[in-house]
Amino acid sequence: MRFSLFILRKYLKSKRDSKFISLVSLIAILGIALGVIVLNISLTVLDGFEKTVQQKIVDLNAHIKISAFRNLNLPSYETEMPKIKNLIQNNYQSITPFVSKFAIIKTKQFSEGIQVIGTAPSLDNSNIKEYMTEGEFNFQSNSSMPGIVIGKKLADKIQIGIGDKINLLAFKNDKLPSFVNPPAIEQFIVTGIYESGMAQYDDLKVYIDLKTSQSFFDIGVDISGYNIKLKDISKIDSIETVLQENLRYPHYVLSIFKVHQNIFTWIDLQKEPIPIVLGFIIIVAVFNIIGMLLMIVLEKTESIGILKSLGANKKTISTIFTLQGLYLSVIGIFIGNSISILFSILQNEFNIISLPSSVYFISSVPIEIDLMNYLIVSLATIILSVLAAYIPSRIAGNTKIISAIRFE
Repeated sequence: MRFSLFILRKYLKSKRDSKFISLVSLIAILGIALGVIVLNISLTVLDGFEKTVQQKIVDLNAHIKISAFRNLNLPSYETEMPKIKNLIQNNYQSITPFVSKFAIIKTKQFSEGIQVIGTAPSLDNSNIKEYMTEGEFNFQSNSSMPGIVIGKKLADKIQIGIGDKINLLAFKNDKLPSFVNPPAIEQFIVTGIYESGMAQYDDLKVYIDLKTSQSFFDIGVDISGYNIKLKDISKIDSIETVLQENLRYPHYVLSIFKVHQNIFTWIDLQKEPIPIVLGFIIIVAVFNIIGMLLMIVLEKTESIGILKSLGANKKTISTIFTLQGLYLSVIGIFIGNSISILFSILQNEFNIISLPSSVYFISSVPIEIDLMNYLIVSLATIILSVLAAYIPSRIAGNTKIISAIRFE
């Protein structure tokens, strides 16, 4: 092995190497580096998508949602919440009653369809307060008008800011407007603006006080449902079953994975083409290494003959070229990992690549740096490089002395 390493160092440092072979080696290194970059970034972005989207969905929603069939209302939470707590026992972290109705938000120039969420800031478990960009998550204003918290995308669309007044229009008591049942119309003041980065929230959902919403929609003490967060999300299926079996009609229980099944299915679909893409990248890298080493063997044919005439056997010759392939691969892996990590850090800090949140649920490419992914990619590349170097190294080892020395 020492002799093989000695010869390899001489080959690498030799100034007699043709510029063509140097170019081939450089292309091989860049090819390996590019493959490593694509593999690392693909896995990093995929992990980032999965973690970021799931985290935001969990932050902005409950683990379990209790609502009513056909959008009916549920009785006062003061009478029903003790029963729900008794069914869940000590497995819940928080339970929040809410009112959820559709309405129209209107300014002098714009009007948009929205979903109004009535909640109590002291009980709310949606974590919207963590995404506030302006104002605060409260519904107290400096005037007699109630406050409202809206998404940044909606605020930009209808051109309003903190302290501006807006009007809400909706059905009263879930009934069509009539002479005896006029529509609900009330003026609110914007007290807070949030930005979650998910279009279906920032452009659709607005928040007002729970009691204000009950009065505005004229539903008395009724509510739309409960948002439940658990201490251990792994128990979500069993608790969902218990609640559904014990709560009577019109209660309807759904876990977060069923409420947002389309999003979680989309995340799973993102993983499907990854093995195919990675397979093609690996195949290209393998052929790149094989082609590079065959060129080097061809260039070094005369040197191989001289080494054999000096007593070097097939194993020694094969080891020299295998080590050369491994050496170039290690350089390519180092360059690829360095660029991947640099890109990941820059994307996390400056959001270089943005996304349309209406399509991808988030506004920028998420990055999740997992050193285990880098280690797996590096080890896999090294193993493939050694295997790919086997064919050229065997050809070099089987070269006949006379033919090699006479080679021009």
